[in-house]
Amino acid sequence: METNEGIYKLKGKVLHYEWGGYEFLPHLLNINNADHKPFAEYWLGAHPLAPSELQTAGGDVSLYTLIKEKPETVLSAKVFDCFGELPYLFKVQDVKDILSIQVHPSKEEAEKGFEREEAEGIPIKAPYRNYKDRNHKPEVLVALSEFWLLHGFKSHVIIEKTLGELPEFNILLPYFRREGLKALYQFVMEMKQPEINAMLTNLIKREIRRKNENELTKEMPGWWVAKIFSGKTEFGDIDRAVFSIYFFNIVKVNPGEAVFQSAGIPHAYLEGQCMELMANSDNVLRAGLTPKHIDVPELMKHTIFTSIVPDIMHGNEVLLGEKIYPCPVDDFGIAKVDLSASVSYTKTAGSLEIWIVIEGGAIINNHLVLKKGEAVAIFAGASYTIQASGNCTLYKAFVPNA
Repeated sequence: METNEGIYKLKGKVLHYEWGGYEFLPHLLNINNADHKPFAEYWLGAHPLAPSELQTAGGDVSLYTLIKEKPETVLSAKVFDCFGELPYLFKVQDVKDILSIQVHPSKEEAEKGFEREEAEGIPIKAPYRNYKDRNHKPEVLVALSEFWLLHGFKSHVIIEKTLGELPEFNILLPYFRREGLKALYQFVMEMKQPEINAMLTNLIKREIRRKNENELTKEMPGWWVAKIFSGKTEFGDIDRAVFSIYFFNIVKVNPGEAVFQSAGIPHAYLEGQCMELMANSDNVLRAGLTPKHIDVPELMKHTIFTSIVPDIMHGNEVLLGEKIYPCPVDDFGIAKVDLSASVSYTKTAGSLEIWIVIEGGAIINNHLVLKKGEAVAIFAGASYTIQASGNCTLYKAFVPNA
């Protein structure tokens, strides 16, 4: 429905990856999931693979197409001059099973990789292609539930302790002390499959037993390893990415907290629901735990082999009811807005803003009603007031400094 003020309801696209849950997104979006399909992601944006649609008086219109036709009207002249497109992609995610171990390239390296694969004649939609575009893919998640992820390498002290405590890893300890983190990770990621099976089989069996006997918690790598192999008595060829679960930080993010992932930081989502906002790219370099294309050498080339302490953001309150999670990129910004009968939100959009209601309901400019799970696109330059009769939680994606 159009308000004639540059404000439109927006219909996103659901993606049904196997790691998705069955209830959260169908409940949010009021969709009957009678076929019990996995609902993994709900995309809101103008990515050509799954563009959202504006609901207008004349019918649904692709946001991707409209931006091509009227970029300055939708994005603002400044954003179009800078990026040439909507520079972000907004998602709601429901992670039931662990995602792939992955790294995203920097902008410079993405451009090089894209041009190289173009020159090699690799089709853009080929499943074995690494670089689908020339863009980097920094991203931020804001937890909607208790959310767990792997994020960057643990400290050297903790990795050394892990190698010393696990009998299967003892053989790696002298090598780590002598050669360091990068050499250790490269060694296990390039290990021959029979050696991986021999090293990890007994470890996995022990972790499954310990989880069944309630000896493990989600803060411990073994809990996640046991979850991956739950119900199995034969493991076949074991995924080498299991090593990463022991070497990466396991991070718990509470609802309303956020984590930013920059280029080169290895990571994987483990479990939970979140809002995710990223640069408008599909460049992902994977190392395992996925049926998708895996390219260990390319991932190694772009991984930052530095121990990090995860930075969990709580958000900065900039207006009454609004928290912004600062991200060190120009492509996107994200805000959480909590409204009530006594708290409304008034602003003029500096860029294209995409909003989604996660809890409650709201009304824009006393005209456009938004229910739970509904989204809206607000064009650059449009002025608006959002009100709610009760408690309402919304998330907003925008371009900062626009």
